[in-house]
Amino acid sequence: MYAIVEDNNITQYINFPKSVVIGDVRYPAKIFELWTTAEKEAIGIYEIIVDKTNYKDPAYYINTNSSYTFADGQVTESWGTATPKRLEDENAVDENGDPVLDSDGEQLINYGLKTEKKRIVKQQASGLLAPTDWYVVKSTEVADYDVPANILSFRANVRSKSNEMETQIDNCTTVDELKTLYEYVNTGTEENPVIERPLAEFPTLEN
Repeated sequence: MYAIVEDNNITQYINFPKSVVIGDVRYPAKIFELWTTAEKEAIGIYEIIVDKTNYKDPAYYINTNSSYTFADGQVTESWGTATPKRLEDENAVDENGDPVLDSDGEQLINYGLKTEKKRIVKQQASGLLAPTDWYVVKSTEVADYDVPANILSFRANVRSKSNEMETQIDNCTTVDELKTLYEYVNTGTEENPVIERPLAEFPTLEN
């Protein structure tokens, strides 16, 4: 992406090579490919430098709109300070601070990241348990049938891990702490890497 700078002001943004008019001269699209950086800058065409220092994961933060500046001979796209998303649930209120209620008169809730993450954990646990639900159903309908030990162990481990994950999520006091739970790191060595995350993983069914 390029910007056209005239009299030290950014006057145009160019997302892809195209014919451009600078001053009274029209330049063909080929200059973006054929001209050197210095040649393009000499007529006011600068490649945009992207500075993501302040840009954060949008799953956890609300980023500002980006802005463009021309200084020290370069055009830079940058962002302002990101705002952490809501961590805890909050009662919904209107612009006057009054409670927002649903059609039944119940308080509406603005759910925070913790609730969203725990909902995903529950969905994952349910998805892992569903394929073996029939074993449990069969055991309640067939008198002489017992659920295999490995199935019982797997289902118990899934529930235990689900509860453990939810506790880890609940214990987070900042958005950064929550985000760290999901970040994979090498806890081994360079020769023998072990890639895992603090939240760990659900168990797998062993035959």
